[in-house]
Amino acid sequence: MAKKIMFQGTGSSVGKSITVAAVCRILSNRGMKVAPFKSQNMALNSFITADGKEMGRAQVVQAEAARVLPRVEMNPILLKPTSDVGSQVILNGVVYDQMGATQYFSAKELMIPHILNAYQTLANEYDVIVIEGAGSPAEINLRSRDVVNMGLAELIDTDVILIGDVDKGGVFASLYGTFLLLSESEQQRVKGFLINKFRGDVSLLMPGVEMLTQLIDRPCLGVVPYIDNLKIDNEDSVTERFNHGGSESAMALQIAVVKLPYMSNFTDFTVFDLEKDVNLYYATSEQELMKADLVIIPGSKNTIIDMEWLIKTGLNQAIYKVHRKETPIIGICGGFQILGKTIADPHGVESSVQMINGLGLLDVETVMALEKTTRQAKGYLLDHPLHLQHPKWWLSGYEIHMGETTLCSNRVKPFLMTDSGHYDGAVDASNTVKGTYFHGIFDNDYYRTTLLAEIRARKGMTAEADALDYNDLKDKEYVRLAAHVEAHLDMPFLLELLSGSRD
Repeated sequence: MAKKIMFQGTGSSVGKSITVAAVCRILSNRGMKVAPFKSQNMALNSFITADGKEMGRAQVVQAEAARVLPRVEMNPILLKPTSDVGSQVILNGVVYDQMGATQYFSAKELMIPHILNAYQTLANEYDVIVIEGAGSPAEINLRSRDVVNMGLAELIDTDVILIGDVDKGGVFASLYGTFLLLSESEQQRVKGFLINKFRGDVSLLMPGVEMLTQLIDRPCLGVVPYIDNLKIDNEDSVTERFNHGGSESAMALQIAVVKLPYMSNFTDFTVFDLEKDVNLYYATSEQELMKADLVIIPGSKNTIIDMEWLIKTGLNQAIYKVHRKETPIIGICGGFQILGKTIADPHGVESSVQMINGLGLLDVETVMALEKTTRQAKGYLLDHPLHLQHPKWWLSGYEIHMGETTLCSNRVKPFLMTDSGHYDGAVDASNTVKGTYFHGIFDNDYYRTTLLAEIRARKGMTAEADALDYNDLKDKEYVRLAAHVEAHLDMPFLLELLSGSRD
């Protein structure tokens, strides 16, 4: 049976996901076979496993850090918001239902057997399970049906480390208040606390650490300094990423991602942050779009509502202006659907709107289906003369979509031919507007490098000498993260908890 430890936080975005990733790599470095686990994740960033199951990206990152393949047991419940009060419920990697918040809260007890089965499967195969909570365990209004924080800790009988974020301010109050709102039995599970994202002279923080240690009679396992410019997919980096304008240098390629309200899988674009001369930003205005050298319309969990938003805000007209400048435009998944002529939802899969006009920049039509397509795939570019002779032109990705898109005329041609023998995506006659269902397409080094070289040439820039190896650079970031956290974490204490030798 696997050893286990759980990291909970005083709230969202306090660094739980990235701490779990770091601990997974630290323990893997010590020769342990480690698996991450999060019973329930709410996110619009998801991934498709080798067997076609859908799971949260955060647990994929943690699995990569642990040097193991991601599998759906690591995240048996994924909630993908489709409105302010409702979500698509993904259970064991497949669509279970569309539920409102109240309906799902009432159904949580039905999820417990699935959670326990997923956890037990991992516990039978791995040495250590590193578990991530969600939000805060002190949400006392939700405690009766909790299956992701202390409710889960009780089900699997695990010790807990509580994380606070000093960067937000009020870290001692949040840690102390969280601890006090726990029941006595829950408090007994908390074996220590960790402070994240510290900046400055740690000696100024230590009097508070010592006082809190006395107040709750629990040790501090470390004060982890803020780690700058970490290039790892991270749910906690959403706000920072969206508000970061990056380099405004004229010598930087400007890549604008349209910030749709229901944007999904923004992790498709993490790789651009690693390119030295690229400024990736998220655009919500015409001015931001017009300065771009490449515009990307991302995936969407509610394509019709996001299309309505483009019309309401006037960004549809801004995209037309971008197109008239012959600036390249690429749509990914829902963004591909938005580029088409129409989007139909006759079964009410995503919204009550049955039909809406898209941007019409690609002569394609989309109909939402009842069955979701989820698969890993490979394909080659049809418009490249060396696509069959050059293995680097075989692109890998994964598909997550409810809609099926049809090409309507010879004004468009397919973008890819997949290894399963079907066409994917579309390209217009000018070769400036493209769409694909392939998430992760920019992670393919050769394709991304060629695309950026073409845009640099349009801008009169000198091409970068060497192509990035994304997987290699990503692993170096895991190495950097693990070294950073381990240097400030009381590892002997943590290892004693895992061994059961510390009460």
